[in-house]
Amino acid sequence: MTHFDAATLRETLTTLFTENGATPTVAETTARILVEGDLLGHHTHGVKLANGYLKDLRAGHAKGDDALLEIHRNSPVAALFDGHYLLGPYVVQRALDHGREAAKHYGIGMVCVKRSHHIACLAAYLQPLVDANLVPMILSSDPAVASVAPFGGLDRVYTPNPLAIGIPGREQPQLIDVSMSTLTNGTVGKAHAAGDKLAHPAILSGTGDVSDDPADYFAEPPGSILPLGGLAFGHKGFALGLMVEALTSALSGFGRKDAPEGWGASVMVMVIDPAKFGGTEAFLDETDFVARRCLDAKPRDPARPVRLPGQSGLKRRDDALASGLALPDDVVASLQEALAGSSLAGKTPFG
Repeated sequence: MTHFDAATLRETLTTLFTENGATPTVAETTARILVEGDLLGHHTHGVKLANGYLKDLRAGHAKGDDALLEIHRNSPVAALFDGHYLLGPYVVQRALDHGREAAKHYGIGMVCVKRSHHIACLAAYLQPLVDANLVPMILSSDPAVASVAPFGGLDRVYTPNPLAIGIPGREQPQLIDVSMSTLTNGTVGKAHAAGDKLAHPAILSGTGDVSDDPADYFAEPPGSILPLGGLAFGHKGFALGLMVEALTSALSGFGRKDAPEGWGASVMVMVIDPAKFGGTEAFLDETDFVARRCLDAKPRDPARPVRLPGQSGLKRRDDALASGLALPDDVVASLQEALAGSSLAGKTPFG
């Protein structure tokens, strides 16, 4: 993989989004979140998404004007945002800022978002809040897409429906970002494009066979991504997927029943301030205690000790900021395609 400077990459993406109609704040926020995804190692949900976002901006499906964001403050702690398909990183960041302000006064702030554009890597939003000893939570679904079948069924109904939460800690903060399916849509698509098999049998074919071949997802009859827990325990992932559907689309009042088209997201964001509950120091005492017990647990494989969620990503981020951000070839190729025809073509380290 080729290494690049993260700040230069952010500046490049900001220029690309600005040239395609995004206002400065939307462009800067979107660029920052996309690069942050790659810094944490989530290459399917980082810079690679920029090309698709730019295409949607040019086609008019994605919006770049921050004035379009519609905010309904329904109580001191609850709000509804209508994103009108504004670029998702900007919408989610605004929702987190809103939740943070409410949490400062009331201990908790919660925002539901309807009609956002795609929101990129959920873990990419967490660290600034975690560093402030706040607990951020993000849930997301896409009511225009169906890729996961309900447990016991074959028809695609909903999306991988990720959940992210940041847990402050003095020694080792935790960044949790997990889907309610065995794999994400992006992982399946990337493996299929490369002609690779999946690391695990995570696909349910349209005839009901479990498979590690992403081609079975795209076959006729179409396959689906298994819920978290697979064929044996997928009823648990199915239940959690329905929870995310309820707390995103249903709570925002806009979802699959409305038959939306195009790339989008329903989102629920929550920010919690431990200081308004048992106290920040008591919270950190407990999270540190549990984290240390986990890290000190005897490993099943001595060569692979226990790691906490986000631990390797945060280490990877520190290394990338110090030594350059390593981008896979497919991410670089997608960025080069995005640069073609722009004012930056041939003028950046990315091609």
